[in-house]
Amino acid sequence: MDVEDSNLRKYLEYLEYQRHYSSYTIDSYYNDIIEFLTYLEKEELDYLKLEYSDIRLYLMYLKEKKQEKSTSISRKLSSLRSYYNFLENNKLVKSNLFSLITSPKKEQRLPRYFEYNELEELFNVPDLKTVLGIRDRLIMEILYATGIRVGELVNIKIKDINKSERTILIHGKGSKERIANYGEYASDILKLYLSDSYPSLNKYHSEYLILNNQGRKITERGIRYILTNMIKKTSIHKNISPHMLRHSFATHLLNEGCDILSVKELLGHESISSTQIYTHITNDKLKEIYLHSFPRK
Repeated sequence: MDVEDSNLRKYLEYLEYQRHYSSYTIDSYYNDIIEFLTYLEKEELDYLKLEYSDIRLYLMYLKEKKQEKSTSISRKLSSLRSYYNFLENNKLVKSNLFSLITSPKKEQRLPRYFEYNELEELFNVPDLKTVLGIRDRLIMEILYATGIRVGELVNIKIKDINKSERTILIHGKGSKERIANYGEYASDILKLYLSDSYPSLNKYHSEYLILNNQGRKITERGIRYILTNMIKKTSIHKNISPHMLRHSFATHLLNEGCDILSVKELLGHESISSTQIYTHITNDKLKEIYLHSFPRK
């Protein structure tokens, strides 16, 4: 076994026995490092005697030749930064040049959301003459009316709902609680669900609001399955996810003039930066309206 393999083996042992990383994480580090070492071998470069320009050329190789995404490049940089930090601490390299390299900016993906007409079509799919149809309609109405996460929806208990105030106590991330409001549409379907569907579904005296067809607390996967099946019955050609109703909630509020700080609080975001991504969508909408309406184009 040569020096290269010996150092890498010691590093992987360090990750396993001192850092207690999982085998999956260690394999990921190993693959990233081996890819880099293979590249260096082809370029006839010594991995212990690198220059800053060598690393920059490797990043260009990943981006331009392999056309890798920023997220993938960032992960590989993180793996190599950690490995060379280990080499530096063991005095095998003078300095960790990877610490001088900043990760590429993440490509910002704009949230996908439903247009108003698409939501109307989607809401009309469930059969309100059936127990499960009423429940499915309630799922959509609550998600859209409150903007809550699916993980928050499945954890709503009957006691969390104040029907007279039309509010729900939401148990969010990090054990943080907030109050979500809901409107008339959600209120009407909630009353119908509690009177006509919930008694027959709730065979085991559950304290949770949304139940599956066996009378148990529904899972996030169950919600996803329901929404996927519903969209198949519409003319909407989108890859649906339950989170799209949350995105639609935020986008539509901003389109109707709601200020971003209020939307931040309604979504339960820790930071305003998490909410600002929705302004890209609304700005595009404003531009479209402007170009359509302004006479001197």
